Amino acid sequence: MKDLSKTECFVHGVVLNGDGSCVDIDDTSAEGKPVWLHLDYSENDCAETLSDLGLPITVVESLVRTNTRPRTLREKDGFIVFLRAVNLNPGDDIDDMVSLRAWFEKDRLITIRQRRVFSIQDIRKEMEAGKGPTTIQGLFLTIIERLADRISEVVDDIEEKIGNYEDTLESLNSNDIRITVSNLRRQSAQIRRYLAPQREALDSFYRLSHEVMSEKRGFELHEQTDRIIRYVEDLDLVRERCLVLQEELMNRIAQEQNARTYVLSIVAAIFLPISFITGLFGMNVAGLPGIEEPMAFNLVSFAMGAIVVGIVVYFRTRKWL
Repeated sequence: MKDLSKTECFVHGVVLNGDGSCVDIDDTSAEGKPVWLHLDYSENDCAETLSDLGLPITVVESLVRTNTRPRTLREKDGFIVFLRAVNLNPGDDIDDMVSLRAWFEKDRLITIRQRRVFSIQDIRKEMEAGKGPTTIQGLFLTIIERLADRISEVVDDIEEKIGNYEDTLESLNSNDIRITVSNLRRQSAQIRRYLAPQREALDSFYRLSHEVMSEKRGFELHEQTDRIIRYVEDLDLVRERCLVLQEELMNRIAQEQNARTYVLSIVAAIFLPISFITGLFGMNVAGLPGIEEPMAFNLVSFAMGAIVVGIVVYFRTRKWL
């Protein structure tokens, strides 16, 4: 095998020892042993490196394509599997999911990424500690499982936030909740966009991989497919809960506006007769009664007070106050 460590696209490469440990591919002969290579497809030499590794040109073109969606393709010598992982890179949005491409053969696995996939790093550390997978089939299933674990953490976090907002809706600021719930709804929609085809991709791999997967491994793969189905259903429920929360917020805002409008209407109804009287007696025309009468102002004030009391009593009898 060529010295991959000198290529720009090389991230890491290991040979599985069969006991959960591994050694760097430079430190041992990889002939006849299970090999895991991890490359970066954003580097210019990635396509050339994949070709040098013996992959067909059609497979190479698929693996280095810029835009992909989760799916599984069966080739003569192996499988192309496109997956997505939650984006945990600093400064990036979680819902901007990372593309992970894989070429799977019986004794070789080539994974390709552009941005870091933390699940891959976790598995590499476990293998360095001697606690990793022992076969290529087990390695690929572990990658799928760890991707699902990270997705599970994100989905659980979204559900927990929605639950907290549901429990404290009355005590929080409506505008802050509205913005946050909208962000959570967008985030869940973005994640679900890739999880739904990822479920189909894993199901397709399960149906096509009976020749290279043992019955036990096939059962484990089916379990991981079922997990993705549950996460898709959880995200569907999150979307519905977000809609309910947004409806509750709209109802709350509408009630607050109605209450303010009601108060303003009551105040206007009380002061409307008074405004009419003051406007009437404020006309600058001759002949207004009481102009020469010292007690006229007191009488008008008393009349206006009586009108206010009468209106308030009337509203209370009608239960408008």
